[in-house]
Amino acid sequence: MAPTYPRILPCGDAALVVEFGNQVDEAVNGRVLSLDRAVAEAAIAGLVETVPTYRSLLVHYDPLQLGYVELGDLLLALAQQTTAQVVPRRRWRVPVVYGGEFGIDLEAVAARHSVSADEIVRRHTNGHYYVAMLGFMPGFAYLAGLDPQLATPRRDDPRTMTPSGTISIGGVQAGIQCLAGPSGWHLLGRTPVRTYHPRRDPVFLVEPGDAVTFHAIDAREWDALDRAAEAGEPVAELISL
Repeated sequence: MAPTYPRILPCGDAALVVEFGNQVDEAVNGRVLSLDRAVAEAAIAGLVETVPTYRSLLVHYDPLQLGYVELGDLLLALAQQTTAQVVPRRRWRVPVVYGGEFGIDLEAVAARHSVSADEIVRRHTNGHYYVAMLGFMPGFAYLAGLDPQLATPRRDDPRTMTPSGTISIGGVQAGIQCLAGPSGWHLLGRTPVRTYHPRRDPVFLVEPGDAVTFHAIDAREWDALDRAAEAGEPVAELISL
């Protein structure tokens, strides 16, 4: 029998999951982010932390203050009020150096889609994205809103190491990879922006539900912006709250 959504699932003895679906879908993710905001506004005593994902919300709680059934009932009631549309509260404009050593897959992606590299950059910078979730590694922002014409299957041979700041696409998703690490996505460019910086307040620059656009910069601007970002400056432009 197919499950009925939303539903509550146990996750150890101090957490539960509110699940809205079983696939990557913007409407499902919109309901997850809507519930996350509703939970924050409800200021539930005994609730420790929430972690939104593409299709579910993980809720950590103190079992000495809250019961599993009590919290589950409360969350299901809030979930019934969720909306499927993401309404961004903040909008970021992120600089990117595209191609060359900064985006070693740009030409290959262009060839795959039978267009020029400039056309790939144009489509990527024309996109309006939002942060669907943070995960995989600190500051990795999974972005919804990729132009369907840019959708590209993941690489058959994932790389064991890719640079920090990588701007990439994989399948129907786009991403900002803050730290160096493995990746099976296609590398279009790099940004000096640190979406995660352990010595900055806030540590995480973007949050789920934030809107993001990209703009191309010259490679000659990289060193100065990279130093500024390392010093703790956001570098990304906050264009609205």
